[in-house]
Amino acid sequence: MSNLTYSFFAILITSFISFIGASVLFIKPNNLDRISYLLVSFAVGSLLGDAFIHLLPESYSQISSHLQVSLLVLIGMLIFFSLEKFFRWHHCHDPDCADSKSNHFIPLNLFGDFIHNFIDGMLITASFSVSLNLGIATSLAVIFHEIPQEIGDFGVLIHGGIKPLKALKLNFISALASFLGMLLVILIGVQTNLSVLLLPLTAGGFIYLAASDLIPELHQHGTKPSTAINQIIFMSLGVLIMVAFTFFE
Repeated sequence: MSNLTYSFFAILITSFISFIGASVLFIKPNNLDRISYLLVSFAVGSLLGDAFIHLLPESYSQISSHLQVSLLVLIGMLIFFSLEKFFRWHHCHDPDCADSKSNHFIPLNLFGDFIHNFIDGMLITASFSVSLNLGIATSLAVIFHEIPQEIGDFGVLIHGGIKPLKALKLNFISALASFLGMLLVILIGVQTNLSVLLLPLTAGGFIYLAASDLIPELHQHGTKPSTAINQIIFMSLGVLIMVAFTFFE
């Protein structure tokens, strides 16, 4: 299959992850809270692992100027900070977030999710255009982050008074924005080196998400030694998944 085909199926799988949010209806709150923080821990490891083990080394091999790579990483962090700051692109991974009980937060959450998924589509497509293994690693990092995020997003909609079936439809429609991101990379990347430039930008974005969005949430799950140990274990598992892919390169 071509890299474009791989991108299409990876984004399709990522889009269907939106349906996992319905799990909040069937899992007890205490169990859901435990599962969520373990998933977030795993996402932290996979995002950082993909950034430091795959995206950054590939960036340095594709771009001759190390200064340019470093600047693009920092720009990626600033872009993600700006999105979070101006578009409220902050996705709580706990269905019981305080903001989720305010109806005015629903359109902001959906819009932020749309932008997020649009960028995910760009990142996945750009990664596959460079290499198959890089595309798979980046897709997995996105998927592992999407799972706890979609649980939180679905919880936001339910707490805001949206019926479950409609919430699923809204989340799925928002997830389809990834295909628009894919289309943009295809249209622009044909005549430019956009895909290569997106690698360090993606690394910066993943580092920002893990460090400023996910890790602070983990600190809110108590200070028990067992909790910290579980978080470290699942973070390490996320990193090891990314390490494993280096043996297939």
